[in-house]
Amino acid sequence: MSATQAARGPYSDVIRERWRRPRFRGELPGAGAVAEDVNPLCGDRVRLMLALEGERVSAARFVGDSCAICAASADVLAELVVGRSRAEALRVGAADLLAVLQADIRPTRMRCVTLPLSVLATALNGKR
Repeated sequence: MSATQAARGPYSDVIRERWRRPRFRGELPGAGAVAEDVNPLCGDRVRLMLALEGERVSAARFVGDSCAICAASADVLAELVVGRSRAEALRVGAADLLAVLQADIRPTRMRCVTLPLSVLATALNGKR
């Protein structure tokens, strides 16, 4: 970790920007796949809504009460899955999110990154 990263902590410029001005936050009326989950350890709550055209994700939005890392992760995830098939979307992983977030996340905060991924899996596997 560089001295610059240590000075700003886990909140990279990307995390701060996606938290302050998320591109995919909001309701998605008529979403065909919806799931919500909470991290009981910290209270992060994320609901992900997806519109599907056949097997392809045509739109994605999220809402929730969560920390900056989790909100930024949900925003990035929504962006990454739009246009992908269901199978491709399910292959998006923590490493993909971390690459976009450009942050050095401590192991104790990784659930903040991965909560949106588990919500995505639930939504795409048809469980509510």
